[in-house]
Amino acid sequence: MAARPLIGVSTYVEAGTRWGVWELEAALLPVGYPRLVQRAGGLAAMLPPDGPAHAVATVARLDGLVIAGGPDVDPARYGAQRSARTGPPAPERDAWELALIEAALASGTPLLGICRGMQLLNVALGGTLVQHIDGHVTQVGVFGRHKVDPVPGTRYAQVAPEPVSVPTHHHQAVDRPGDGLMASAYAADGTVEAVDLPGADWVLGVQWHPEMDDDLRVMRALVRAAAGDPSQGFSDSDH
Repeated sequence: MAARPLIGVSTYVEAGTRWGVWELEAALLPVGYPRLVQRAGGLAAMLPPDGPAHAVATVARLDGLVIAGGPDVDPARYGAQRSARTGPPAPERDAWELALIEAALASGTPLLGICRGMQLLNVALGGTLVQHIDGHVTQVGVFGRHKVDPVPGTRYAQVAPEPVSVPTHHHQAVDRPGDGLMASAYAADGTVEAVDLPGADWVLGVQWHPEMDDDLRVMRALVRAAAGDPSQGFSDSDH
């Protein structure tokens, strides 16, 4: 049996987490992320925040990289003043994940950004974010759904060529795309819902949360690229 591609997934660090009788700081990741990697044929590895100087060596040991969802990106990272509706900064996570993204882009390691991960990919390439939009969080702590429409000819459209309903929970979005990035899917209100980087390397960002869905196509595309097969030929059994 061929070895499964090793897919690193960035994680949270949370204080005050309960572990039986203990309350400790913990590196956490919603289980939907590793399960999605596993269901798509990959081997999941959690990547807690580390010193940015270690990012190149870390990515060199991976076959693919996922930057997970999470807190708002610090507006200082894209030269903006903080809005009153922007959440508190996570400087260690911003620094670590930006370094991971830069290392993946430099090495050609297949890269998928999910929600915050897509926004951080955009910021890493010099883009900016809208700090608040309405209508993409139906209830705090509950994932809603809405339709996204792919842009023909993009990498995302190769993965999912038809409009599809996706699980969503976000209040920020891509504003000005970063260098080389192109929008590859939109919501009905014009919000950018996916971005990709045209070229030989496999780079994709999605604004929604595929780890909360049964559609494996986005993650399966990453895993296949990580295995050395950039082909986007998918069957109906993938979702």
